[in-house]
Parts: sequence; structure tokens; C-alpha cells
Amino acid sequence: MNRVLIPLRLREPPLPAVGARAWQWAGETMGTTWSVAAELPPPSDPSSLGEGIRTVLDDVIAQMSNWSTDSDVSRYNRAAAGEWIVLPEDAFTVLTTALRIARESGGAYDPSAGALVDLWGFGPAGRREAAPAPDAIARLREQCGWLRVRTDDARRAVLQPGGASLDFCAIAKGFAVDAVSRYLTAAGVTSHLVEIGGELRGHGVKADGMPWWVELESPVAETEPEGARTLVALCGLSVATSGDYRRYFEQDGRRYAHTIDPRTGYPATHALASVTVLHEDAMMADAWSTALTVLGPDAGCQAADRQALAARFLVRTPHGFDEHLSAAFAAMMQ
Repeated sequence: MNRVLIPLRLREPPLPAVGARAWQWAGETMGTTWSVAAELPPPSDPSSLGEGIRTVLDDVIAQMSNWSTDSDVSRYNRAAAGEWIVLPEDAFTVLTTALRIARESGGAYDPSAGALVDLWGFGPAGRREAAPAPDAIARLREQCGWLRVRTDDARRAVLQPGGASLDFCAIAKGFAVDAVSRYLTAAGVTSHLVEIGGELRGHGVKADGMPWWVELESPVAETEPEGARTLVALCGLSVATSGDYRRYFEQDGRRYAHTIDPRTGYPATHALASVTVLHEDAMMADAWSTALTVLGPDAGCQAADRQALAARFLVRTPHGFDEHLSAAFAAMMQ
């Protein structure tokens, strides 16, 4: 039997215009794939809209990718100590949001931990097959810390305190999903589903009046009871999942996952396999799924309830997976 989740604040969305036609675009961005499905009202030009989507995604890379040496974030990361760097509006919005989530999560999410992510082989420096030396971790931890990152809102400027390395990988994809959705809405395409690397945002309903239904991601099929699926109506809603089964390396029988706990400098070590967060904004779902993964099932569920976040935690046990739900997630279940 399937489980179904419905947004609590569901507003009745308008149906697509008469004569709307289904259309899809797809491509690659940010080291992953993207796709968009939409109901195009006449006389929409699919080619022009596709180019517009690609421009939005390219702009996010140009501002926020630390894999691109000429991005605005990379320019900040290379800046000398004491230098103030003015960021474009979108990058500054992402940074201030990231700093707020860092504060609210007690530092479990930290956008200044780029050097640690790189050291563990999950950044632009490339993969590694062995854990770094403890002294190297300790040295780079001194350069990290979201409290070191000062901002001047009036100028959209950020102070480089010396050695700080911003990494927006845990929030930029979500922002890009939201940005594409905003672009399509402004273009009159009010019914669409945007996906980047498994993070999704649905807007409006399809021509048949049905919402954009998606199945929640799980690490293995055995997570759900046999034949059961967890479906969510993405109607003005976004979903993001963070898990230890996507990017990792193993050494001496131990798995080192890509989610780094910036408070220790090491990958999170608890039994949490994945966290799924539902939120109106994909950017918030993206960042909070990472923060809750670092916090773990107990502290993470408490944080989700404090923030009124709809979150599902899947925890490994000797007998399979246990599921922990935040109050907001449970309230959406039908």
C-alpha cells in the first residue's frame, strides 16, 4: 500500500491554459543532470524556454561554483586576508541563507568548510582513497568556521578573514531549482516540475488536474515494505535527499561518506543512511537535508521539529532500516 504526502498549506492552483502541451528538456549542469517537465501554454516557444533555462543554470555556476576557477565564489576563496569581496545578488542571497542555517543548526551546516570537503576528496581537488592525516584536518579546521565570515548587507560584500573557503555545493543546486522555477513562472509556464541531481520542485498542476507526483528516494528498495512506495504531491513544494550512499570511499572496511561534519572535520559517523526534507523552497530543503544528516537521527529530528521541517530519517540497523519522522512530515501523510 502506497503512502501519500499532501502539502498542508495547499492552495488551489490554476489549471494549465486550454491547448497547453506537455514538453520536456534535459541536460547536464553542476556535475550532474537536470530535467524539466512542463505544460506549455500557447504560443510558448520550447526552444527559447530551453535556452532560458540553460542561461539560469549557467548563471548559478558563474556565481557559485567552486569547481569553476573564475566564479565569484572562487574569486572570494582566493582573496587575501582582510579583503572585502562584493558578490552578485544571487550569490549573496545564498550566502546569507547558508549562514542563517549554520547558526540555526549549531554549525552542523557550514558554508565555510570548503577546505575540509576538498581535503577529504569530495571537492575540486579530486578524489582520494585514504583518509587525510589528523594534523592536516586540525590545521584546516582553524581556517573554517561560519562565524569568521562577516557580511556587509548594504554593499553585498563579504570579508575574507584569511584562508576561508566557501562551498555552496549543499545549497546551490536547490537555489538553481528555485531559480529555474521562478524563470518558468515569470514566462507564463505555471505548471512545471524542475529536477537537478535528484532535487525537485513542483509548481501548479498538470492538464488533467493532477499534481506532480514523485516518489521519495530511498537508499535501497528494502527500505519500504514490499510493494509500498512513498509518494508526495509536489504542488508548490520541493524535496531534497542527502545520504551516505551516493559519494564515499572505503578504507580498511570503513566507509567515509561525503557529508563532512564541520564541527569535527571528519565525515559524519552515525548510522543515518539518508534524510529527506520537504520545503516550499528547494534551497532550504537542500541545505537542511545536509544539516540534519550531520546532526544524526536524534539531534536531527529534534532540530527538524524546532524548525517545523518535514523530514524523514532512515537509520541503518542490523535488521534493515528504521524510519524516524518529524512531526511536520507525519502531519502530511494521508
